[in-house]
Amino acid sequence: MTVPGRRSSTFSRLLRHGFTDPSGAERLLDLPELAALRGDSVLLDALGATADPGLALRGLVRLVEAQPETERQTLTTTLLSAKPFRDRLLGVLGASEALADHLARHPKDWEALVTYEAADLHPGVTEFERGLAEAADPVALRVAYRRCLLGIAARDVCGTTDVAQTAAELADLATATLRAALAIARAAEPADAALCRLAVIAMGKCGGHELNYVSDVDVIFVGEPAEGADEAKALQAATRLASHLMRICSETTVEGTIWPVDANLRPEGRNGPLVRTLSSHLAYYQRWAKTWEFQALLKARAVAGDPELGSAYVDAVSPLVWQAAERENFVTDVQAMRRRVVDNIPVDRVDRELKLGPGGLRDVEFAVQLLQLVHGRSDATLHSGSTLDALAALAAGGYVGRADAAQLDEAYRFLRAMEHRIQLYRLRRTHLVPEGEGDLRRLGRSLGLRTDPVATLDKEWRRHASVVRRLHEKIFYRPLLDAVAQLAPGETRLSPKAAGQRLEALGYADPVAALRHLEALASGVSRKAAIQRTLLPVLLGWFADSADPDAGLLGFRKVSDALGKTPWYLRLLRDEGAAAENLARVLSAGRLAPDLLLRAPEAVAILGDPEGLRPRGRDHLEPEVLAAVGRADDAEQAVAAARGVRRRELFRTAAADLIDSYGTEDSPRTSDPGALVDRVGEAVTDLNAATLAGALRAAVRAEWGDELPTRFAVIGMGRFGGHELGYGSDADVLFVHEPRPGVDEQEAARAANRVVTEMRRLLQLPTTDPPLLIDADLRPEGRNGPLVRTLASYEAYYRRWSLVWESQALLRASPMAGDPELGRRFIELVDPLRYPAEGLGEDAVREIRRLKARMESERLPRGADPTLHAKLGRGGLSDVEWTVQLLQMRHGWAEPGLRTTRTRAALSAAHAAGLIPAEETQTLDEAWVLATRVRNAVMLVRGRPGDTFPSDPRELAAVGRYLGYAPGHVGEMVDDYRRITRRARAVVDELFYGD
Repeated sequence: MTVPGRRSSTFSRLLRHGFTDPSGAERLLDLPELAALRGDSVLLDALGATADPGLALRGLVRLVEAQPETERQTLTTTLLSAKPFRDRLLGVLGASEALADHLARHPKDWEALVTYEAADLHPGVTEFERGLAEAADPVALRVAYRRCLLGIAARDVCGTTDVAQTAAELADLATATLRAALAIARAAEPADAALCRLAVIAMGKCGGHELNYVSDVDVIFVGEPAEGADEAKALQAATRLASHLMRICSETTVEGTIWPVDANLRPEGRNGPLVRTLSSHLAYYQRWAKTWEFQALLKARAVAGDPELGSAYVDAVSPLVWQAAERENFVTDVQAMRRRVVDNIPVDRVDRELKLGPGGLRDVEFAVQLLQLVHGRSDATLHSGSTLDALAALAAGGYVGRADAAQLDEAYRFLRAMEHRIQLYRLRRTHLVPEGEGDLRRLGRSLGLRTDPVATLDKEWRRHASVVRRLHEKIFYRPLLDAVAQLAPGETRLSPKAAGQRLEALGYADPVAALRHLEALASGVSRKAAIQRTLLPVLLGWFADSADPDAGLLGFRKVSDALGKTPWYLRLLRDEGAAAENLARVLSAGRLAPDLLLRAPEAVAILGDPEGLRPRGRDHLEPEVLAAVGRADDAEQAVAAARGVRRRELFRTAAADLIDSYGTEDSPRTSDPGALVDRVGEAVTDLNAATLAGALRAAVRAEWGDELPTRFAVIGMGRFGGHELGYGSDADVLFVHEPRPGVDEQEAARAANRVVTEMRRLLQLPTTDPPLLIDADLRPEGRNGPLVRTLASYEAYYRRWSLVWESQALLRASPMAGDPELGRRFIELVDPLRYPAEGLGEDAVREIRRLKARMESERLPRGADPTLHAKLGRGGLSDVEWTVQLLQMRHGWAEPGLRTTRTRAALSAAHAAGLIPAEETQTLDEAWVLATRVRNAVMLVRGRPGDTFPSDPRELAAVGRYLGYAPGHVGEMVDDYRRITRRARAVVDELFYGD
């Protein structure tokens, strides 16, 4: 019995155990439902260990009351006998009113907290999928979701998992939930499911594996048609499935909602289609995306739907993410985004804003992401969607001081733990620190702050926020970070402020690296250093006038390192004024020419000879190649020598092309782009023909000595036969042979086939020289036909089986190597096919038009912009060439001028014959020359072939400079290309498709 005026011993015990309303708690403990628990001190100790003992007790009463009479004893017995279960259950009830509500509605779900196996301590997606497996509708999914959430919360509040592990578990549960929701949507709409492949890409915190308790789950949807399905219908079906998935997760039901699924990070945001194909995504990112979109893609992770499509999406966008720091004004864009976030916080909330306020979570996340994007281009260890993992990688890589990283890590973990506990209470999406005393007390206690939790919480929060704000500003606004962000790939380093101001003024993206190169080139008292000190001020200006000054200076250092001790090199640069400027232009204009030069730096001598840049014709090249082959010990050495000549001549051609395209101080850029195209096409064709002649001689000599048992010729086809090769073109060929008198035909055929096989092998052997790829797919029967035929076999095939496309392909046929007489007779054989008497019949004309239309619809790469594809796009090479070739086949029999393998010559002859008006001739010629130059430019700049403008801004700028556009005018270049090719397409429609 309690003496009047004195508090009971239970009241005092409750007070000591952290109950703020001991009287109310005492009344609850006196309820009949808790009779089995009332006298057990273990219960009070466990309640006292929770964030809010009163809240935990109220939740426990509701749970016990909700149990059927037959089940209450099981619950109470388990509660008293199993400490892990007791800590878990009461810990959840003391931290989350929302989960207590769930347990009251679903009283058997407490059993989910009983198991305590090793696998249960750290569940992953598989375990969560198992937990959601029985959910067949949105309501059941919500119940199962919260049942799984119980376990995550229990491990969290009991300290079994830390904040990062909890966030990862929440992301894994979200992944399992998205998969379950998609399964429900697919089951509801099986017809739509059969039409399409749909992948769900997690973004934001879910994608980064660091989700909150309550947060929008950001996603992007990627769709593709199922095999045989129409793309438009498939995308409509995928959109319906995606919308249904979003509703399943987001809509409010009798069991509430799970979380909103937000797809606004997709291309074009709310204004864009909900589902796009992979190629559509890539086209958008490559052309239109803003800096923030690449920052968001850093966390992209495939989580649901078609795994192959999801992986393809992530693989495709990942390179774009790590190129984002090269975008113009990248750092200032990110900093402006950060300022806008802070500016949009209401004034009355800024001091309570845990996420977006100064010193908040977003400060850490932005700083880490910025550094990832800046340095992740050259350091794959930074490629993580997780803030804490990325921070650790930045510290390990030296990009952030270890002490700074440790303080940021501690602060971020504390702030995320605060955010988790705030949201866990009512499972509401909020980042505001509560103001009420009771709420702050519960929050502090949930974080382990038991002595004066409210004051201690405020102190700790302010301390961590101050640390974040100080370190964030130190890292985020580092003065030279902007300079670092403009680096070319592979040259990333942190830039000290001591980088030379002159180098910055000259436009160098990396003044620190540039200064390092300069010091290496000019330091010391040697004659070499003295001459280079004289040259460098002028060279720097020439480099700065290019699209990539840094690459120019680096290339110059490499060449000088290789040749600096040879007396002629420095004398050449010092005494031959043009040589130094030519070298500067070549080294800074792209990758191809410097790569060719650095494989054999002595070729720099070409740049100082007034005649050195003039392409050497086939009549000079072939004897040199054959002589080199004759001196070699075996076939492989012979072809290596031939390929070495080819490499040197490719450099000569590329250097001349670049110098004439850029111009020099003494010589303006060439005003006739057509002449440049013709010169490159003729030069590359000649050097490839000479190389083939060398490979043929080497292959024959290795097995048969001076004479093959059969006469043999190589016929150039396509651009090779048309003398229109570009830097990256394959050599299209046909092989023809004719047995010598007295030689068995089968023996001759075997010899011819062995020669072809050996030639192809030798020309593709891995060496430092670029390979010459031989393509014989234009032969009769294509890839299914024999590689080499006799002249009689060709005659029989063409007489009986030849199709109109083969006659069209033969318009480019021209002997390139081997027996000249056999080559001439082959041309005599095919002339009647390619220039048919009385021209083409209407059936043949219709067939050619049908083939062209089919090619337009099928061969253009998916996702490619048809207005910018130089080969197959609107008004591009294919359009002009097919138009000219149709004229050749219709009128070549009567107009000798049309009997040429060259496109521009045939076009000119067609005008001379009155077949095309002057203005339309000029339109087609201008488009063909421009498209050819674009392809040449892409190869020169990137070092690999391509048919479209590069997406990289620096590469695009270099293409622009090659084509004659001043810096900053790449938009004008693209507009001009579209305008010129659009006009050409109008002419093609009239001449090719018109009557």
